[in-house]
Amino acid sequence: MALVTLDELREAQRRIAGVAVRTPLLPCPWADRPGRSLHLKPENLQPTGAFKIRGAYNRLAALTDEERARGVVAQSSGNHAQAVAYAARRLGIKAVIVMPDTSPEVKVENTRSFGAEVILVDMTQRDDLPAELVERHGYVWVPPYDDPYIIAGQGTTGLEIADDAAMLDLDLQTVLVPVSGGGLISGVATALKLTMPGVRVIGVEPALAGDAADSFRAGERRVWPHSDTYRTIADGLRTTSLGVLPWEHVQAYVDDIITVSEEEIAEAVAVLARRGRLVAEPSGAVTTAAYLFHADALPGSRFAAVLSGGNLEPALLGKLLAA
Repeated sequence: MALVTLDELREAQRRIAGVAVRTPLLPCPWADRPGRSLHLKPENLQPTGAFKIRGAYNRLAALTDEERARGVVAQSSGNHAQAVAYAARRLGIKAVIVMPDTSPEVKVENTRSFGAEVILVDMTQRDDLPAELVERHGYVWVPPYDDPYIIAGQGTTGLEIADDAAMLDLDLQTVLVPVSGGGLISGVATALKLTMPGVRVIGVEPALAGDAADSFRAGERRVWPHSDTYRTIADGLRTTSLGVLPWEHVQAYVDDIITVSEEEIAEAVAVLARRGRLVAEPSGAVTTAAYLFHADALPGSRFAAVLSGGNLEPALLGKLLAA
């Protein structure tokens, strides 16, 4: 399979300009440790609360007029759902979103608020129903990560990190990226490796949904059962395997993938809220958890971490802050 190119990343950057927010690279003095410093890329500040708007808008904006007229269908636990719904509304495209019935209510309601039709299904049906709807209604499928347009769109996150690091004269050594289906880390790793030679890119995921780390160690793409990955609090990282195309990018550009515990994720959400004044959903907080609790597994002294999203139930945030 052909890997996404730097030209495709730059084209995606032009396509999403004015739609996705160019989030800053924030210094985090509260996270500094002897010989180590952290900058955060706060993608929770995007219009839909997560990085997914980058890939979703890049994919939908590239559709032909005929494809737009057919409408689109996507499957998601929430952040891709909201992004596709938002992008579709901006472009005047009908959107149907298949979501697991375990999705946080805030993500379901946000998706509906952008005008999409939401179909709630058992988690085991989420990835199968879209194909049936394509066959039945002629919709264009917009996958959450296994697509070059999606990967290129998410990769604009990495282009911005590289540009800001140069502007700040910041010698970044390691960038931490959440891992689920692999669209974000594929795009970010591609962007960074092609613009910042020498930087290390390390993926982070929950130990309870550690299929990507398992695959990386084994050197082959492995699939975990839903019953395992759905145990984690990080609902956005519950996919059962890396996508086929993302796996190719991970093998080419990613230096390591590590896991963090549920307790570490919960603590990171609370620390980000209290010290960083940032609302992070558990899926977005895994990279901060890695920085705070796994220094022994992270080489380098100057780090950047992608905070991928901030869509979580207020009750859950309250619970994590009170713990």
